[in-house]
Amino acid sequence: MKRYITLLLCACLMATSMQAQFVEKEKRVEQPVQERSEGILRSLTKGLEYTLRAGFSLGGTSPLPLPAEIRGINSYNPTVCIAIEGDVHKRFGDWGFMFGLRLETKGMQTDARVKNYHMEMVSPDQGKMEGNFTGNVKTKVRNTILSVPLLATYRVSPRWDLKLGPYLSFVTNRDFSGSVYDGYLREHNPIGQKVEITAENPATYDFSSDLRKFQWGAQLGAEWKAFSHFNVYADLTWGLNSIFQKDFDVITFDMYPIYATLGFAYAF
Repeated sequence: MKRYITLLLCACLMATSMQAQFVEKEKRVEQPVQERSEGILRSLTKGLEYTLRAGFSLGGTSPLPLPAEIRGINSYNPTVCIAIEGDVHKRFGDWGFMFGLRLETKGMQTDARVKNYHMEMVSPDQGKMEGNFTGNVKTKVRNTILSVPLLATYRVSPRWDLKLGPYLSFVTNRDFSGSVYDGYLREHNPIGQKVEITAENPATYDFSSDLRKFQWGAQLGAEWKAFSHFNVYADLTWGLNSIFQKDFDVITFDMYPIYATLGFAYAF
């Protein structure tokens, strides 16, 4: 009988010890989660909100208005452009201020019909040439950009916010290149020597190194609170300085990046 009592006491002590170890381990797991949740709650009481967002962009790089040299658009491909962003939002009643960091791509592919379009190109037969081109121009734009939006916000209703303000961008990867075909080039001026350029033997150009690294513009957007932590947003960004450097004079008009983004956001 004493043996059974001794075994029972040992079993109870082991069970108690195991339970204590399990409770301690559970506390260690829950503690970081509780601390993180408490940190977010403290931020919310100060009017700070944190948001992660991702979306797809559609747009292009264009002169405004279209110059007379561009006679028509044969084709346009917006390509796949994405935007990933983290924001901090401070509210002051219905008004607020939002800033963040956005990694995005902006690009397009176009085929345009032009006349007396000033260009610099490289021909397989003639080498480097410059002058006024009449024919078709293919253009590929693909830039990777880090942007900082600085936006004023206004809460229209418990579910709707409007955003407006400037953005600053740094271009980390630049590509502005293409080819010309089915036309001719007047070298140096509109009445210069005529050089035929065919579709079978096109001339190429690459102005990637002539793009600005620093760009800025305006951003307008709206955001709808679909669920407790899930939002849907739409933004329009409009570049206000030309994509080309100040001393670049091959293309004789300014070009601006104009893109709309539609995406989803998670609010902490």
